[in-house]
Amino acid sequence: MGAAGSAGKVGPMPFLNRLQRWADERPDDTAVVVAGKRLSWSGLRDEAEAIAAGGAAEITVLAERNSTHFAVAFAAAVAGERQCAVLDPTWPEQLRAEIVHRLGPAAEAVPGRAGAAAGAPAADGRLADGRLADGDPESSFLIGLTSGTTSVPKAFTRSRRSWQQSFEASMEFFGLSQEDKTLAPGPLAASLNLYALAECLYAGSEFHTLESFDVGDVHAAISHDGITRLVLVPTMLRLFSERGLTGCVDASGLRSIICAGSKLDARTLEAARRWAPNATIFEYYGASELSFVSGTGLPAGRPLDAGGTGIGRPFPGVDVRIMDDAGDVLTDGAAGNISVRSGMVSNGYLWGDDGQALRCFNGWFTVGDQGYLENGELHILGRRADMIITAGKNVYPHEVELALASVPGVASAVAAGMDDDVRGQRVVAGIVPSHGGVTATQLKTGLEEILPKDKRPLQYFALAELPLTDRGKISRRVMLDWITARDSRVRRLV
Repeated sequence: MGAAGSAGKVGPMPFLNRLQRWADERPDDTAVVVAGKRLSWSGLRDEAEAIAAGGAAEITVLAERNSTHFAVAFAAAVAGERQCAVLDPTWPEQLRAEIVHRLGPAAEAVPGRAGAAAGAPAADGRLADGRLADGDPESSFLIGLTSGTTSVPKAFTRSRRSWQQSFEASMEFFGLSQEDKTLAPGPLAASLNLYALAECLYAGSEFHTLESFDVGDVHAAISHDGITRLVLVPTMLRLFSERGLTGCVDASGLRSIICAGSKLDARTLEAARRWAPNATIFEYYGASELSFVSGTGLPAGRPLDAGGTGIGRPFPGVDVRIMDDAGDVLTDGAAGNISVRSGMVSNGYLWGDDGQALRCFNGWFTVGDQGYLENGELHILGRRADMIITAGKNVYPHEVELALASVPGVASAVAAGMDDDVRGQRVVAGIVPSHGGVTATQLKTGLEEILPKDKRPLQYFALAELPLTDRGKISRRVMLDWITARDSRVRRLV
């Protein structure tokens, strides 16, 4: 389960006590690499101490692109009892200013890569004996921001203890060791990649990322930098795998591929298995507010089992129940709120809580995702708000999309419910065809053995592109608007 213990006093910080250990024991070993720029363990520790020793702000607002300075600034920003709010640097300046305003007068922004975190010295922010200090385990250290229905993202907080427990669970589940070299090619401002950075600092394992997204740079790192572990979202995995196969990029050194964000479809799994034949492919379900919930790993050589809704068993230290809206536990196979009890759950929201975003039933927490348990495995159906009610039956678009993605000729699929005078809603599907295209008849035939008849789409549409929001997320509402307006990006399949 990777390295354990710590030299000297073991503090409750998510990773700074470990950073001190690695800097003492392996000062010249590489800790972080960003686009070829290397930062050693002692260099990272010393630069972070230099910033924090000057007395940084109580809340540091970090909004910058990937760099070695990001890692240094983040480590300094959470020393002592300090907190760090990590913002997407691509957000409009007006939005970032609004978030800083909501955080209050204690918040200060990092001035840039070349500078140090600015702000008035915090009462508890100085370093003990010149070293990065540990905060109270129950104190908040991270202010996370997650998109919502409003223009300003919801803000939640995490305790130091919650991340330490998350590290222990994820290291055990994914098998992270000091010998691994992890590449997380996405932005460090995204929680998936920020966590991967901190997890590697905790484990004493080398972390790599890029300054900006580039398929060629990812392939070069995998081929030449000894990368053993990839952390990314399914759309990235598919892109890297398919182009890697076309370009004969050697990914045989990959031992772990860790995917989050959505369930892997059949085409992505098949391409990833061919491209990285020696890797265990992990997929997991979690939420920013809940941390890890459940997951599964597909070892090299194991037959693919794509198209289903199963997402494995609970993570170490996590209990999962399915509850109704009254908080009553449902029986095996019955769908309801996926509810979690663990020490990894966040503290709740600073703002943006509508009473439904994170609910608690006597110590069991849910973000409203729907699913069911069957023989100990969690199955995810999606958000209740996306549910389609057709002729009295509940259909979740997620399970329709997973089934369609396993049909030959389908590159991507989006399912939604359209208003219907007879059924209330009818299931429709938009397909981005792969090379060669696909017909409605082929889609219907492909679903016969994998999706119940009452859940199958009644209409199919070819999409010229995926329907996306202005934030780049797939939107079922946008697709329905295209269909209604007879947009040129949609064509009825017959």
